Amino acid sequence: MAQRSEIAAVYLAGVVQGVALVTFPAASAVFTGADEYGYGLSSTEYGGMFVPQAITAITASLLGAGLARRLGAKRIYLLGLLANLMAMALLIVSSLVMRQHALAYGLLLVATASLGVGFGFTVPTLNTFAAAFFPQRVDRAVLALNALLGLGTALAPLFVALFVGLGIWWGLPVGVAVAIVALLLFSRRLPLNEGAPASVQGGAEGRSRLPARFWLFAAFALVYGVCETINANWASLYMTKELGASATMASLALTFFWGSVTAGRILFAVIEKFFPPQRSCQLLPWVVTAALVGAALLPKGGPALGIATFALAGLGCSALLPLAISFGQQQLPRMAGSVAGGLIAFYQIGYGIAAFGVGPLQSRAGLDLNVIFGATTVVALSMAVLAVFVVRGPQATPTGP
Repeated sequence: MAQRSEIAAVYLAGVVQGVALVTFPAASAVFTGADEYGYGLSSTEYGGMFVPQAITAITASLLGAGLARRLGAKRIYLLGLLANLMAMALLIVSSLVMRQHALAYGLLLVATASLGVGFGFTVPTLNTFAAAFFPQRVDRAVLALNALLGLGTALAPLFVALFVGLGIWWGLPVGVAVAIVALLLFSRRLPLNEGAPASVQGGAEGRSRLPARFWLFAAFALVYGVCETINANWASLYMTKELGASATMASLALTFFWGSVTAGRILFAVIEKFFPPQRSCQLLPWVVTAALVGAALLPKGGPALGIATFALAGLGCSALLPLAISFGQQQLPRMAGSVAGGLIAFYQIGYGIAAFGVGPLQSRAGLDLNVIFGATTVVALSMAVLAVFVVRGPQATPTGP
């Protein structure tokens, strides 16, 4: 049985990781702003910031399970926290040289690369810890962890808006860095490895050929990553450029998106007895589709409708990735220790496609963001089709409390 302190560390780490993850997109107005408080990045440069993050997150996610077998899951978790700390430190340093465009942008690229390592090491390990700590409540445990991660992502835009209003936007990375240091000091004295079943450490499954069914889950995670990132990384710029919203309203839209993600995860964990997770997984892609259609059709000058649309998108995204991870761990027991890392890697491939691809579509193809949001409905519909097959595995029925 895991100690309460171990469980607390894992779930608190979810909140901190969530805030760290959204620190960069939450500050999009600062990065693209041309005034004295902005970096003056173009849309392509802003999207390019997330390419190193996607590459390093994919690499770290794929390597994590193998490294955990040699170094222990606890060390991978701690290394992830250290990488997140490095990302925040580099972001703070970049704010001191933002007028030196090349140097500042280079620091931002290294910072997002560090954040990718942190995400790739930390999130799969946390998901596997949560499942291992509560083997009879896997779906609920993973949803609860990701709800807290979502809480962190919802808080980041609020903190950015607060610090921007105070004229010290860099206060957010400073606060996240302090929280990471505290979490490191708290976690390093905990056993963690000894407090979780052996599945956390990985096993022989990592050395065998990946089963065909894994690729179904991988495809689902990839298209989900595209749909989530279109909303998460581009919501703020969509609000300001397409709807003429203020920076505060843009931050509010991103907060509502991640807030709905968090609320949805809590909701679907609570109602799992009455509304099975399999149904949730099949329903939610259609909610994402509806939100993308709404974003494509929103009239200019309607920021309130924009906020509502992104809230709907957040609800649609809420439980999909956590459920895919828990279904995968149950349907692929021989590689349960590697499922989370593998799916996070493919999720990050989708993240990279959406984070970077939008910029060139705007600058080279001349597409407006509302057109890009509308085109993404095709991706959401493919996710709806994949969801039908994801939930039909021989061991897809989750264990009850």
